[in-house]
Amino acid sequence: MYTISHAARLTGVPAATLRVWERRYGLVAPIRTDGGYRLYDERALQVVRAMSSLVAAGWAPKQAADHLLSDEGGVPPAQAPEPATDQEFDALARGAAALDPVAVSAAMDDAFSRGTFEDVVDSWLMPSLQVVGTWWRDGRVDVAGEHVVSATVHRHLGAAMEATPFRSSGPLLAVGLARGSHHELGVLAFSVVLRRRGARVVYLGTDLPAQDWVNVVRRRSPVAAVVGAPMRTDVIAVRETADALRANHAGFPVYVGGGAQDEVGHGTIALGHTIRDAADRLEVDLGLDLRR
Repeated sequence: MYTISHAARLTGVPAATLRVWERRYGLVAPIRTDGGYRLYDERALQVVRAMSSLVAAGWAPKQAADHLLSDEGGVPPAQAPEPATDQEFDALARGAAALDPVAVSAAMDDAFSRGTFEDVVDSWLMPSLQVVGTWWRDGRVDVAGEHVVSATVHRHLGAAMEATPFRSSGPLLAVGLARGSHHELGVLAFSVVLRRRGARVVYLGTDLPAQDWVNVVRRRSPVAAVVGAPMRTDVIAVRETADALRANHAGFPVYVGGGAQDEVGHGTIALGHTIRDAADRLEVDLGLDLRR
């Protein structure tokens, strides 16, 4: 028998999503201990893995659950995730305005139960964070509310990272932000995607000086660095990082993501503006087989 955290690690499905699939679709019925803890058996893990595979292939979660819980054969046609409504895009902003981390967490659970991690990040999470920024500029969300959203989303993404099995061998990628840069949710989400695809990731977080990037490459020998440039104010520091890496490690590839990536230059390679496209580009450019 496995606890929910162990089941999440073994299946690659975040614990929050397991709870939503149980509550909303009745996908599995874990045993409850006297203390209220969920315990999953091998059959439950098989069902969860099958659900995860169907959702990754494009099935709507409800459709996948209904199919797995039925005795029918046949596979219905793949369906793209339903587009989010304006109300769903506003969910994080409403939680920020109310200083309500429970509402923010519930919105995250609901969104990530509806589609694959990559699709939800690209089609819901990043647009929703932009709405939070718009509400902040309009005075509808204050700094405290923005911090509530950032901290809650960070916890969810961190949990997704921890729930993804870690490979002991394979390509290593260094991912993080440059000196003075603090908007990390995009690069953290990208790190989760890379881990879910099978890459080894050393996630360096925020505000890392150029010389420390150089030291990481010298000590860990990653195949490439991915530096976020979420804001125009980050461009100069990202350029410093790229120049330092090129000066100390000739030919070392430096990729840049984020809203200001196209302004960086200095020998960097822009990854594009969706998580999926960025991960695909790394696989193609570096000849990586991250899905094996």
